[in-house]
Amino acid sequence: MTAATPAQNLAPQAGPSRKRKRTRAPYVLILPAVAVLLVGMAYPTLWQLVTSFKKYGLAQQFGKPAEFVGFNNYLELLRDHSFWGVVGRSLAFCFVTAAVTLVIGFGLALLMKVVSTWSRLALQISMLLAWAMPVVAAMTVWTWLFDRRRGVINYLLDSIPGLHFYRHDWLENPLSFFFVAMVIVVWMSVPFVVFSIYAGLLQIPDEVMEAAAIDGSAGFQRLRLVVLPMIRPVVAIVLLLQVIWDLRVFTQITMLQDAGASGERFDLLGTYIFKIGTGAQDFGTASAASVIVLLITVAVSWWYVRHLLKEDES
Repeated sequence: MTAATPAQNLAPQAGPSRKRKRTRAPYVLILPAVAVLLVGMAYPTLWQLVTSFKKYGLAQQFGKPAEFVGFNNYLELLRDHSFWGVVGRSLAFCFVTAAVTLVIGFGLALLMKVVSTWSRLALQISMLLAWAMPVVAAMTVWTWLFDRRRGVINYLLDSIPGLHFYRHDWLENPLSFFFVAMVIVVWMSVPFVVFSIYAGLLQIPDEVMEAAAIDGSAGFQRLRLVVLPMIRPVVAIVLLLQVIWDLRVFTQITMLQDAGASGERFDLLGTYIFKIGTGAQDFGTASAASVIVLLITVAVSWWYVRHLLKEDES
């Protein structure tokens, strides 16, 4: 055995206290963000949860305290067939819209990777302008485009031989109504998907792509076997965020309803809760519906959370 030299004796040792400090550092850094989130979200969430167990009616508009009714608001909603119809429409709308947004955004991100610098810059500027446009301003333009009397969409489609779209009302039928809503939501959401996936594509080393080309991988094989596995975390989180955002869509549906559609057949969860709470002044039932939407969002998001936990453990 050799004796330890003085330099080795003086060298700092990474003891348990130092390791503990390194372990605590991420939690200390994230604490301010968690505190702000709790301050901003805890009170509204608790108020909504408490309100969902109370009954609001005409008497409460004149100052009478709301009566505690337990789970009655939830039971009424669960027995309401119209509520389940809204839930089904909302889930179908959010999944279809998120999938279409992801496909278009992924394709544009790949296009930005291969086009020239000026073409890429033009695409980026156009998408930034679309993304930065206020929702109300954008909805005004889109409502005019699909207008029954003066709409550009009807004019262009009617000019095609064999198609008859003269004064066609896109907002009269629920299917065409939600198609218009999907087009608008996709148009507003695609820029976020494009920039997120494009950032992920930039992280793929050129050496990996060159090695795949040398191995004889064609374009689609390279995309499926190399590109997609490497950017899978980015695609997964973008898809999750799109599903959550599209499940809570409100402004686009409300403004399209104001433009000509009416009735519960044109409602999604956001407008349904708004009509119960603001229109009928039944804040208890509206809060119960909001809590159910929160549970649906958590259930939809859980698959991704489990995937993250498994990857962290491995």
